Amino acid sequence: MMRLLMVTAGGLGLIKPAPGTWGSIPPVVLAAAFAPFGWTAVVVGLAILLALGSVICIGLADWYAKHFGVPDPGQVVCDEVAGMSLCLLLLPWHDPDWQDSLTQAIVAFLLFRAFDILKPPPIEQSQQLRGGWGVLVDDLLAGLAAAGVLWGLLGLSTLLS
Repeated sequence: MMRLLMVTAGGLGLIKPAPGTWGSIPPVVLAAAFAPFGWTAVVVGLAILLALGSVICIGLADWYAKHFGVPDPGQVVCDEVAGMSLCLLLLPWHDPDWQDSLTQAIVAFLLFRAFDILKPPPIEQSQQLRGGWGVLVDDLLAGLAAAGVLWGLLGLSTLLS
């Protein structure tokens, strides 16, 4: 039961429809909860989620593949927790106006889900990696891509203002 709770992010991966979307929410909630306490709290919390999601995804890959009968089951969302955490870690949390940071986190969430669902190259190709690496790396790449696009949008808005 404990392994199931870990790979499904406390059961969020069992919610239908869109378990990946549900599994992407914990890092955003953590960032929102920790933002008023400063960027250090946000960064530490997200780094812990990134590490936990990654270790669980890799470490329990054989178990969840057997349990669900497929190598990358939709119910397993610890990879989304890791990917969304990475994306949020790359945002400018040092912004003194934490409410602007929360707006950025929501945009990052939408971008992350788009990249995770659409899987443009090389995100899709990364799923061919063995074991839990193929499950995890596509989400980490989606997190990097979403953060990159958001930084581009932030730069563009600075230029236009």
